[in-house]
Amino acid sequence: MQLPETPSLRLDGKRALVTGGSSGIGLGCAAALADAGAHVVIAARSKESLDAVVTAMADKGNSAEALVMDVSDTDSITAGFKSQPAFDVVVNSAGKALPTPALQTSPEDYQAVMDTNVRGAYFVSVGAAHGMVKAGNGGSIIHISSQMGHVGGIDRTVYCASKHAVEGMVKAMAIEWGPNNIRVNSICPTFIKTPLTEVTFNNPERVSWIKSKIKLDRIGEIEDIMGSVLYLATDASSLVTGSSLLVDGGWTAG
Repeated sequence: MQLPETPSLRLDGKRALVTGGSSGIGLGCAAALADAGAHVVIAARSKESLDAVVTAMADKGNSAEALVMDVSDTDSITAGFKSQPAFDVVVNSAGKALPTPALQTSPEDYQAVMDTNVRGAYFVSVGAAHGMVKAGNGGSIIHISSQMGHVGGIDRTVYCASKHAVEGMVKAMAIEWGPNNIRVNSICPTFIKTPLTEVTFNNPERVSWIKSKIKLDRIGEIEDIMGSVLYLATDASSLVTGSSLLVDGGWTAG
């Protein structure tokens, strides 16, 4: 009797792009993909931060390079993809959250969140898909979305709107690019300790609210996301597309 073989969780010989990869969840994703053998191109706005990450990865024996890119600027996205060969894996991790009550949201804050979380994610995906289609090898596009793409939250109307948009984008792109063997999925974390959530975690009232929602009774860590991105990047998820992987400690369960 021949037993089925477990799909590989390795990415040797693959090229991966991680936007927002110089800190927080993006950094965790870049580290996970590099540990699995991928050559990781880490994109962010600050060359200094990028160089520090690339140096740390090289010291560990991983393969990485820096790419200065501002995902809120479509010209920057276009230039970034023109400078690179096709990618096998793309992780959209660049994100912005400017929590305010809806009645106090400024047009400028609204636009800043949407430009990064929706417009940036959209055109990074399009740039990646162009390369994947031309190369003819398919690929995996992974959006770091949020549990707030499935529920609402205090002072997060704009952020929720942006992440609900990402969830719709994932489904439509998965349908459109499926024939090209391009898979599109999202990871939807709960609140994770990162620079992006520092303001929230400095508010004891907000921390109490967060803990009351997370059924596993703990705050998320960056390491909680790393296994999820590896799963969606590899052959382990070869029949998964148009889906959301909720890493929320049970928040959305009810």
